[in-house]
Amino acid sequence: MPPAAQPASGADDDSLMARVAARDAAAFGVLAERHGALPYRVAWRMIGDAAEAEDIAQEAVLRLWDRASQWRPGGSGVAAWLTRVAMNLALDRLRRRRFASDEAVPERADDAPLADAAIEAAQTERAVRAGIAALPERQRAAIVLTYYEDVPNKTAAEMLDMNLKAFESLLFRARAALRDGLAASGAINRSDTP
Repeated sequence: MPPAAQPASGADDDSLMARVAARDAAAFGVLAERHGALPYRVAWRMIGDAAEAEDIAQEAVLRLWDRASQWRPGGSGVAAWLTRVAMNLALDRLRRRRFASDEAVPERADDAPLADAAIEAAQTERAVRAGIAALPERQRAAIVLTYYEDVPNKTAAEMLDMNLKAFESLLFRARAALRDGLAASGAINRSDTP
Protein backbone atom coordinates (compact mmCIF):
# COMPACT_ATOMS: atom_id res chain seq x y z
CA MET A 1 0.00 0.00 0.00
CA PRO A 2 1.50 3.46 -0.81
CA PRO A 3 2.12 5.68 2.25
CA ALA A 4 -0.79 8.03 1.44
CA ALA A 5 -3.23 5.11 1.40
CA GLN A 6 -2.21 3.66 4.79
CA PRO A 7 -4.62 4.26 7.64
CA ALA A 8 -3.65 7.45 9.47
CA SER A 9 -4.76 6.45 12.97
CA GLY A 10 -1.77 4.17 13.70
CA ALA A 11 0.92 6.36 12.12
CA ASP A 12 3.49 8.28 14.14
CA ASP A 13 3.29 12.07 14.34
CA ASP A 14 6.21 12.72 11.95
CA SER A 15 4.70 10.60 9.18
CA LEU A 16 1.32 12.21 9.78
CA MET A 17 2.91 15.67 9.52
CA ALA A 18 4.46 14.67 6.18
CA ARG A 19 0.98 13.75 4.99
CA VAL A 20 -0.47 16.99 6.36
CA ALA A 21 2.20 18.90 4.43
CA ALA A 22 0.79 17.15 1.33
CA ARG A 23 -2.67 18.41 2.46
CA ASP A 24 -4.02 15.07 3.68
CA ALA A 25 -7.07 16.09 5.74
CA ALA A 26 -7.45 12.62 7.28
CA ALA A 27 -3.92 12.76 8.71
CA PHE A 28 -4.63 16.24 10.05
CA GLY A 29 -7.82 14.94 11.66
CA VAL A 30 -5.87 12.21 13.44
CA LEU A 31 -3.34 14.74 14.78
CA ALA A 32 -6.11 17.10 15.87
CA GLU A 33 -7.90 14.25 17.65
CA ARG A 34 -4.67 12.99 19.21
CA HIS A 35 -3.34 16.34 20.48
CA GLY A 36 -6.20 18.87 20.24
CA ALA A 37 -7.05 18.89 23.95
CA LEU A 38 -3.52 19.86 24.98
CA PRO A 39 -3.51 23.47 23.71
CA TYR A 40 -6.96 24.00 25.23
CA ARG A 41 -5.77 22.85 28.67
CA VAL A 42 -2.69 25.05 28.53
CA ALA A 43 -4.70 28.09 27.40
CA TRP A 44 -7.43 27.56 30.00
CA ARG A 45 -4.91 27.33 32.80
CA MET A 46 -3.10 30.44 31.60
CA ILE A 47 -6.18 32.57 30.86
CA GLY A 48 -8.96 31.04 32.95
CA ASP A 49 -11.63 31.62 30.30
CA ALA A 50 -13.10 28.66 28.42
CA ALA A 51 -14.13 30.63 25.31
CA GLU A 52 -10.71 32.24 24.94
CA ALA A 53 -9.02 28.91 25.59
CA GLU A 54 -11.10 27.34 22.81
CA ASP A 55 -10.10 30.16 20.43
CA ILE A 56 -6.43 29.68 21.30
CA ALA A 57 -6.65 25.90 20.87
CA GLN A 58 -8.29 26.28 17.46
CA GLU A 59 -5.67 28.81 16.39
CA ALA A 60 -2.84 26.51 17.53
CA VAL A 61 -4.25 23.53 15.61
CA LEU A 62 -4.88 25.72 12.55
CA ARG A 63 -1.25 26.84 12.64
CA LEU A 64 -0.24 23.17 12.63
CA TRP A 65 -2.07 22.82 9.30
CA ASP A 66 -0.71 26.10 7.91
CA ARG A 67 2.90 25.38 8.83
CA ALA A 68 3.00 21.66 8.08
CA SER A 69 5.37 22.19 5.15
CA GLN A 70 7.95 23.60 7.60
CA TRP A 71 7.82 20.55 9.91
CA ARG A 72 11.17 18.93 10.74
CA PRO A 73 10.85 15.25 11.71
CA GLY A 74 12.64 14.01 14.80
CA GLY A 75 12.14 17.23 16.77
CA SER A 76 10.38 17.63 20.07
CA GLY A 77 7.07 16.46 18.61
CA VAL A 78 3.60 17.74 17.78
CA ALA A 79 2.48 17.89 21.43
CA ALA A 80 5.42 20.09 22.42
CA TRP A 81 4.93 22.28 19.35
CA LEU A 82 1.21 22.76 20.07
CA THR A 83 1.95 23.49 23.73
CA ARG A 84 4.47 26.13 22.78
CA VAL A 85 2.12 27.78 20.27
CA ALA A 86 -0.76 27.75 22.78
CA MET A 87 1.48 29.17 25.49
CA ASN A 88 2.66 31.98 23.20
CA LEU A 89 -0.89 32.79 22.11
CA ALA A 90 -2.04 32.86 25.74
CA LEU A 91 0.84 35.11 26.74
CA ASP A 92 -0.04 37.46 23.85
CA ARG A 93 -3.65 37.67 25.05
CA LEU A 94 -2.56 38.30 28.62
CA ARG A 95 -0.31 41.13 27.46
CA ARG A 96 -3.19 42.67 25.48
CA ARG A 97 -5.42 42.44 28.55
CA ARG A 98 -3.08 44.70 30.48
CA PHE A 99 -3.94 47.50 28.08
CA ALA A 100 -7.67 46.79 27.88
CA SER A 101 -9.07 46.92 31.40
CA ASP A 102 -12.72 47.57 30.48
CA GLU A 103 -13.52 43.84 30.39
CA ALA A 104 -16.64 42.69 32.16
CA VAL A 105 -16.01 40.71 35.30
CA PRO A 106 -17.08 37.10 34.69
CA GLU A 107 -19.81 35.68 36.87
CA ARG A 108 -18.79 32.95 39.32
CA ALA A 109 -20.59 29.67 39.60
CA ASP A 110 -22.57 29.11 42.79
CA ASP A 111 -20.38 27.14 45.19
CA ALA A 112 -23.07 25.42 47.22
CA PRO A 113 -21.46 23.74 50.24
CA LEU A 114 -21.37 19.96 49.96
CA ALA A 115 -19.17 19.05 52.92
CA ASP A 116 -16.41 20.66 54.97
CA ALA A 117 -13.68 18.92 53.03
CA ALA A 118 -15.16 19.93 49.68
CA ILE A 119 -15.48 23.54 50.78
CA GLU A 120 -11.91 23.64 52.03
CA ALA A 121 -10.63 22.04 48.82
CA ALA A 122 -12.55 24.55 46.70
CA GLN A 123 -11.19 27.46 48.75
CA THR A 124 -7.65 26.17 48.43
CA GLU A 125 -8.06 25.65 44.69
CA ARG A 126 -9.38 29.21 44.26
CA ALA A 127 -6.54 30.62 46.32
CA VAL A 128 -3.97 28.72 44.28
CA ARG A 129 -5.61 29.75 41.00
CA ALA A 130 -5.66 33.39 42.13
CA GLY A 131 -2.06 33.09 43.30
CA ILE A 132 -0.99 31.70 39.93
CA ALA A 133 -2.95 34.43 38.10
CA ALA A 134 -1.12 37.06 40.17
CA LEU A 135 2.31 35.79 39.12
CA PRO A 136 4.22 37.51 36.32
CA GLU A 137 3.49 35.88 32.96
CA ARG A 138 6.72 33.91 32.59
CA GLN A 139 6.52 32.60 36.16
CA ARG A 140 2.89 31.61 35.53
CA ALA A 141 3.98 29.79 32.37
CA ALA A 142 6.68 27.91 34.32
CA ILE A 143 4.14 26.78 36.97
CA VAL A 144 1.51 25.74 34.39
CA LEU A 145 3.95 23.79 32.24
CA THR A 146 5.66 22.05 35.17
CA TYR A 147 2.82 21.32 37.57
CA TYR A 148 -0.31 21.22 35.44
CA GLU A 149 1.00 19.82 32.15
CA ASP A 150 3.82 17.70 33.63
CA VAL A 151 6.26 18.98 31.02
CA PRO A 152 9.88 18.10 31.89
CA ASN A 153 12.02 21.13 32.80
CA LYS A 154 14.24 20.73 29.73
CA THR A 155 11.25 20.73 27.38
CA ALA A 156 9.58 23.60 29.23
CA ALA A 157 12.80 25.61 28.97
CA GLU A 158 12.84 25.03 25.20
CA MET A 159 9.18 26.06 24.93
CA LEU A 160 9.96 29.35 26.68
CA ASP A 161 13.18 29.90 24.69
CA MET A 162 15.36 29.61 27.78
CA ASN A 163 18.31 27.50 28.80
CA LEU A 164 17.64 24.87 31.47
CA LYS A 165 19.42 26.69 34.29
CA ALA A 166 17.49 29.93 33.61
CA PHE A 167 14.21 28.00 33.53
CA GLU A 168 14.95 26.27 36.83
CA SER A 169 15.77 29.65 38.37
CA LEU A 170 12.50 31.05 36.99
CA LEU A 171 10.58 28.08 38.41
CA PHE A 172 12.26 28.51 41.81
CA ARG A 173 11.26 32.21 41.87
CA ALA A 174 7.73 31.32 40.72
CA ARG A 175 7.28 28.78 43.53
CA ALA A 176 8.63 31.24 46.10
CA ALA A 177 6.37 34.02 44.85
CA LEU A 178 3.35 31.70 44.83
CA ARG A 179 4.15 30.45 48.35
CA ASP A 180 4.59 34.03 49.63
CA GLY A 181 1.35 35.14 47.95
CA LEU A 182 -0.59 32.23 49.43
CA ALA A 183 0.87 32.93 52.87
CA ALA A 184 0.03 36.64 52.61
CA SER A 185 -3.58 35.83 51.64
CA GLY A 186 -3.90 33.42 54.58
CA ALA A 187 -4.43 30.39 52.31
CA ILE A 188 -1.43 28.70 53.89
CA ASN A 189 0.37 29.17 57.17
CA ARG A 190 3.81 30.72 56.72
CA SER A 191 5.24 28.35 59.35
CA ASP A 192 4.13 25.39 57.19
CA THR A 193 6.36 26.50 54.32
CA PRO A 194 10.03 25.53 54.03
